[in-house]
Amino acid sequence: MLTVEQIIACGLDKTEASEIAEAVNQILPTQSPTACWYEISRYILTPQHPFALHQLLYETVYADFDTATYGPPPAWLPTDEDITKANITRLMAELHIKTYPEFHAWSVANRDTFWQMMIDVLGIKATETYTEAQKDATGISTKLAQLNIVESCFNAPDDAIAIVTQRENDENLKTLTSHELESLTNRVANGLVDIGMNQGDAVAIDMPMNPESVAIYLGIVKAGCVVVGIADSFAPDEIATRLRIGKARAVFTQDYINRANKRLRLYEKVIAANAPKAIVFSCEGSGTVAQTEREEDITWQDFLSDTETFIAVLCSPDAPTNILFSSGTTGEPKAIPWTHTTPIKAATDAYLHHDIHPGDVLAWHTNLGWMMGPWLIYASLINKATIALYNGGSPTGRDFGVFVQNAKVSMLGVVPTLVRTWKNTDCMHGLDWHAIRAFSSTGECSNPEEMLYLMALAGYKPVIEYCGGTEIGGGYITGTRVQPAAPSTFTTPALGLNFRLFDDNGNLSNNGEVFIIPPSLGLSTSLLNADHNEVYFAGTPQSNLRRHGDAIQRLGNGFETEPWLAGAKYRVLGRVDDTMNLSGIKVSSAEIEEVLNIVSGIQETAAVAISPKDGGPSQLVIYTVLIASESELTRQDLHETLQTAISEHLNPLFRIHDVIVVDALPRTASNKIMRRLLRQQAM
Repeated sequence: MLTVEQIIACGLDKTEASEIAEAVNQILPTQSPTACWYEISRYILTPQHPFALHQLLYETVYADFDTATYGPPPAWLPTDEDITKANITRLMAELHIKTYPEFHAWSVANRDTFWQMMIDVLGIKATETYTEAQKDATGISTKLAQLNIVESCFNAPDDAIAIVTQRENDENLKTLTSHELESLTNRVANGLVDIGMNQGDAVAIDMPMNPESVAIYLGIVKAGCVVVGIADSFAPDEIATRLRIGKARAVFTQDYINRANKRLRLYEKVIAANAPKAIVFSCEGSGTVAQTEREEDITWQDFLSDTETFIAVLCSPDAPTNILFSSGTTGEPKAIPWTHTTPIKAATDAYLHHDIHPGDVLAWHTNLGWMMGPWLIYASLINKATIALYNGGSPTGRDFGVFVQNAKVSMLGVVPTLVRTWKNTDCMHGLDWHAIRAFSSTGECSNPEEMLYLMALAGYKPVIEYCGGTEIGGGYITGTRVQPAAPSTFTTPALGLNFRLFDDNGNLSNNGEVFIIPPSLGLSTSLLNADHNEVYFAGTPQSNLRRHGDAIQRLGNGFETEPWLAGAKYRVLGRVDDTMNLSGIKVSSAEIEEVLNIVSGIQETAAVAISPKDGGPSQLVIYTVLIASESELTRQDLHETLQTAISEHLNPLFRIHDVIVVDALPRTASNKIMRRLLRQQAM
């Protein structure tokens, strides 16, 4: 039983503590743990209560929960209304399928039918279609013959809100309707034709997410060209690498980035990268003209066409639309083309697993250099929902939370590192996030306590854990809004996909490396700078399995609720290869080591990512072998020197957790660094 003293210790006064203790103690003996938590989380706890109280009650309710059988206990359970109104439920009814596990099994057994159904449900426009389904490069048969995916981004009414945005230090929300965004998109497409861009040409974007960059992205694709996505945090060397691999003929950029009341030079980095013709947008908005510094560069105002109509360039479903980069185990980032069908995967995951409806408002503080930038565009617009963009400010502070509140965001995407910052600073306490229907978390392994905190901020709404990759176009493992959500766990393979787990000996296991079972829309079919078959298919435990590189553990077999809600739960444990996720961004050990190994006084380094003992985002540990003459360097000086090198030459978002000096790095007989051994030593 719960005592008044326990609740007072959480920060409540004696009167309220007594009332809560009495109410909870009346519930505990009478119902199952899940039923108790359902009532307590909805009718007793509020976002205004200290998180310590939320955690105390959650742990008290589930003190004797059978985790061996059911896995971690749920912090959110769907109501009958949640289930009835879900997109998944509607499709199940049309197919006369009664349970979610049956629906998933059907989607895998009937992949061609499933994906054609989603093309029809989402209203994907194709000017030319086959009378009978034809197989595309992914191995999925559809009736799509020629299309331009951007046409499917404007199915909403002209006056529907496509984008809601707010600039840092400006309390006013601004909006773009679907018609206004389409007109701006067309002006961009016409501008590209005016400067000599042809179908298939690559055009880079190195800008923050704002209404103009969304229109630029859509305009490039609508003109039949290919976007080369570059994160605005990258150093010149990394910008140059991506421009070179993507063969960009031009680049859209911004003079400065306003971030946390600082002006960071972006155009200057683009010039330092020896970029091709730059179209320069002003950080002060379209009403201000940026200054260009090279003769070949032009301003946004000089580029933008006055013509607001444009006939979309029709393309093959397999034609590339976007080059995105995802690190492998080599020093150079993998260049992964998205096609005109990849966005269908993104929009499908949003429709089914995130349960996005017309008029919903989606916020995900992201960038067009990371797959979640294009994902956000397609997941929102194809589903007739609104994109919410916090322009210029940092998502780590309360101002971002106020934007989420005022924009009435209904689906808020996060990376776990961000949630940790919110929890440690308590900056979001007391905000009204009642409009949120679901959170989504991706990019890193999350921490259960922090995900419980996130749920509590909105009065207990589910966190859809969502894991996939650039080469998938979305997720391969996720959650739903028709299944209970336990913090930091996944409930299901994505619909239309399945996977198997194998241990180090190549045996099927409940704890091991994940291998995806193709085919599926969204799965990549080529790489610009690597052998696709070698990267994803060579040496897999069985034929027709696709390597992904994550380690997964299966947890229990379901929840103590209605049988149709039951489902296996999973936890993603991190990467099994030399690729790591840092601050939600994939990077290879080789990329980091390439930067650090040229630092003065360094003989060689090995970069590994470790998972904290209490779970959560990966932490970067650098093993370092020093040149003998530099052996007197202090650990602090070494840490600062290496951190500066990473910030200046790779990405300032990557933070070194620890530096360990060793005499030599352990190696295999073939001279490969034994990073698995280093990870074990660091933990």
